[in-house]
Amino acid sequence: MAITRPWRSNYLPFVGIMVLVAVVLFLMFYALLWKAGNLTDLPNLRIGFYNFCLWEEDTGSLQCYHFPELEALGVPRVGLALARFGVYGALVLTLFVPLPLLLAQCKGDEGEWQLAVGFLVASSVLLSSGLGLFLSYVWKWVRLSFLGPGFLALCLAQALLILLLMSTVMFPPRDKKDVSKLESC
Repeated sequence: MAITRPWRSNYLPFVGIMVLVAVVLFLMFYALLWKAGNLTDLPNLRIGFYNFCLWEEDTGSLQCYHFPELEALGVPRVGLALARFGVYGALVLTLFVPLPLLLAQCKGDEGEWQLAVGFLVASSVLLSSGLGLFLSYVWKWVRLSFLGPGFLALCLAQALLILLLMSTVMFPPRDKKDVSKLESC
């Protein structure tokens, strides 16, 4: 006689969503904190959200630029601030996703689940716009082949944020009444 376990079908999508949240957070922490936001980290070029270093032929070393030199190179202060706000704001908002998901799963509350979906939408928009804005300012110094693991981690985090958003929309929490009916069967 086979024993059915309805709790597995209820909690399996939730566990998958929480694993995706953990992976996205890991990738964003890796790129923005461990790699210090550097998208290109080569011996002759280091460009990131807080570093802008170009190779100086005269001195034979990296020359790091700050404002107002960056503005003279064509990187506006406001644009860089908005790009930083986008990517680091996405990290902060993603940190808030697990709690409403957990509360929604435990209480079966649709409002908390929608709050988590809102955080994911905002995180995805902020990350893509911040990364796109930053790349638009530094593209004359950076080529696709120059981009390093920090950039790849942010791109993968963006793709997983979209997958996570689709998963949370497709698998909302079940009502407590539905769960109790399944468990009594």
